[in-house]
Amino acid sequence: MTHTLLSALTTAAVGGPAGKFVEARTEAEIIEAVRSADDAGEPLLLIGGGSNLLISDDGFPGTVVRIASEGFTVNAEDSCGGVSVVVQAGHNWDALVEHAVLHAWSGIEALAGIPGATGATPVQNVGAYGADVSQTIAAVRTWDRTRNAVKTFTNSELKFGYRDSILKQTTVNGSPRYIVLTVEFQLPLGRMSAPIRYSELARSLGVDPGKRAYSTDVRREVLRLRASKGMVLDPADRDTYSTGSFFTNPIVPADVAGRLPESAPRYPAGADGLVKLSAAWLIDQAGFRKGYGLEEGSVSGGRASLSTKHTLAITNRGSASAGDMVAVAREVRSGVVKRFGIELHPEPLLIGLAL
Repeated sequence: MTHTLLSALTTAAVGGPAGKFVEARTEAEIIEAVRSADDAGEPLLLIGGGSNLLISDDGFPGTVVRIASEGFTVNAEDSCGGVSVVVQAGHNWDALVEHAVLHAWSGIEALAGIPGATGATPVQNVGAYGADVSQTIAAVRTWDRTRNAVKTFTNSELKFGYRDSILKQTTVNGSPRYIVLTVEFQLPLGRMSAPIRYSELARSLGVDPGKRAYSTDVRREVLRLRASKGMVLDPADRDTYSTGSFFTNPIVPADVAGRLPESAPRYPAGADGLVKLSAAWLIDQAGFRKGYGLEEGSVSGGRASLSTKHTLAITNRGSASAGDMVAVAREVRSGVVKRFGIELHPEPLLIGLAL
């Protein structure tokens, strides 16, 4: 019996076989595959672009459904309300961003180059360079596995937070209650970007933070910056064989942030005086430099390491197992706790694995 190896479907290129594998190309096929697995009492794992999953070397014992629905529909487009576009869950995210920029749909240009499928973006409230999808999502249509019915969430009902949503909060061990079918975006019309909120991006564009730039320029600079950090998929570059940022930026009380050196980056994080810290800074200052793990005798035998371009990514150097990548993550997390007393949390879903 031939099993589908999940390593072939993930950007980290690790993961054992699927017990059963189904590719679903339409909304009806997605619902049918999910219902069949649920009716049979089988564990369920969804894969879109595979960029936010780290899967055990033992594989997944149940049904793996690859979300492969593609395309989008423009429901409305006018100068006042902007464009309303409904995107299939399996549609490539960066392809959508490129189309938006080329057609003067503003608002998602700073999210260029993020790998994966559009349906995954609301789950984690995907974001980068001062933007996140919660700023432009109008609604998400889902299949509710508990009620066996379609359910549509409005933006406010999704309870978006930093790398969080009701979709993520109701996911247990990688198995979601709500299966994303389509995502509706409401995007302003115009060739200028949303205000540039990220200082590094503003500098590279030659504008002040809070100002706008041409969306084509924003997309180009974001792709350049991401590539310089190994965050744009490139089959020839081992630094891009990862889940992207492995750890989220920790959000801590002000007194905890106050115990860090003055040089530690910190940003307001909403109510209650919470502060967002830089996970990359904490990792680096705890002694884990770019390329950590490549040394002879390292915990992974050099098969996995921090990216040589960015300390937030844990990379597969060519022959890594999921165990190798987790070993590097454990060592980094432990080192940050020992140095600063702050525990980092993984951004990707760990399937059959634990830190």
